[in-house]
Amino acid sequence: MENIEIKGSAKQPDVLFNGKTGELEIKGRSIPENSYQFYEPLLNWLDKYASTPCPNTILYFKLDYFNTSSSMYILGILKKLEKIFLAGNKAEVKWYYPSDDEDMLQTGEDLKQIVKVPIEMIEVEEED
Repeated sequence: MENIEIKGSAKQPDVLFNGKTGELEIKGRSIPENSYQFYEPLLNWLDKYASTPCPNTILYFKLDYFNTSSSMYILGILKKLEKIFLAGNKAEVKWYYPSDDEDMLQTGEDLKQIVKVPIEMIEVEEED
């Protein structure tokens, strides 16, 4: 299975989805001009990956900020991971949030209530 590797910019996050290791990472800012165009290939990749997932899938969310349209796709990604998890595979999410960002913490906590995949909240100190 081909990996997805997208170099981020000021408006879109870095993405690395590794089909061989099961490590998936989304990092940076997500305010793309066209959220559908950016996220749809990721959702399609996850559909293919779900047919033969790795023994352990870990999704690392390390977003500083994302807009409303991105949030719908983030939930979509988590729902795809939930399907993998509910099919009996090991899957988890590591949700990183800056120590001073209560909104990002609350968003992660809210998502924990919506999806049935384990989400670990990880506080990170802001770098000076």
